[in-house]
Amino acid sequence: MMDTSEGHPTKLLFICSRNEIRSLTAERIFGGIPGFEIRSAGTQHNTRVVVTEGHIGWADIIFLMEKSHLNRLQLKYPEALQDKRTITLHIPDDYEFMQQELIDELQAKVLTQIDIPFGRNEPQP
Repeated sequence: MMDTSEGHPTKLLFICSRNEIRSLTAERIFGGIPGFEIRSAGTQHNTRVVVTEGHIGWADIIFLMEKSHLNRLQLKYPEALQDKRTITLHIPDDYEFMQQELIDELQAKVLTQIDIPFGRNEPQP
């Protein structure tokens, strides 16, 4: 993890299929935490924000909701992913945007992987 005390935030990228529910919820709930920059994108062409090689290059850690998302990125951007830390969260597309159960699952799974000072921060609008 990058040294956030020297002004170098850790950049987290959240990926799902359409960037409308899971990854966008993650961006909202983890956004605004000091020492971290958060972005989200989707793997499908008809998504809100389509993931690009630039997103991958920007990120320090890439969180993928499903293994299929990692497989798609590996096929499309194998070189860009070569030295990246990727974590598959295994969160199915069974939720609504900002659904409490989704928030709980994201917090539980992400916080076991990295040290985020996450408490009662309000999601960013």
